[in-house]
Amino acid sequence: MGAVSAVVTSGSLARVRYRGHVTVRIALALGLALVAVVVAVVVERRSRRRATAPVAVRGEAPVQLFRADFPRPTAPWLVVAFTSSSCGGCGPMVAKVEALECADVVTTEVEFTANRSLHERYAVDAVPLVVVADVDGVVRASWFGTVSATDLWAAVAELRHPGSTPNAHCDDH
Repeated sequence: MGAVSAVVTSGSLARVRYRGHVTVRIALALGLALVAVVVAVVVERRSRRRATAPVAVRGEAPVQLFRADFPRPTAPWLVVAFTSSSCGGCGPMVAKVEALECADVVTTEVEFTANRSLHERYAVDAVPLVVVADVDGVVRASWFGTVSATDLWAAVAELRHPGSTPNAHCDDH
């Protein structure tokens, strides 16, 4: 290790101190710190790569939302209204969506000029678009254009509590 700096005797036992002892500890600490930094960088890069993966195709509703992009990501249900300030039907849709807000359902509006990056990320190219996602971000229902409050609220109720709406499996005929 290092050169002997002194021999200390105490009774019948002798202890030898090495100058390199502190140097070895410092080298080990630096090595461990370097490994921790490398692991952190790898994890960060992998999470970024996953987060930028396409989650929708142009002209279609997204099939997956990253819940961290929206308020209250741990709420069981998320209802998002993708809108634009130049859209005449968007305002009434936002009001219908906001009426669903409760402890288990978080609602949010993603207006194009205020949050263009989310429109691009989810390939939203037509508004209004309303999507309903579960706690894992899986889109369970979506509507392009306007939808009646009755249809929207019934669909969300059926998703939250299957079998809760009359004629839930009527297939809209």
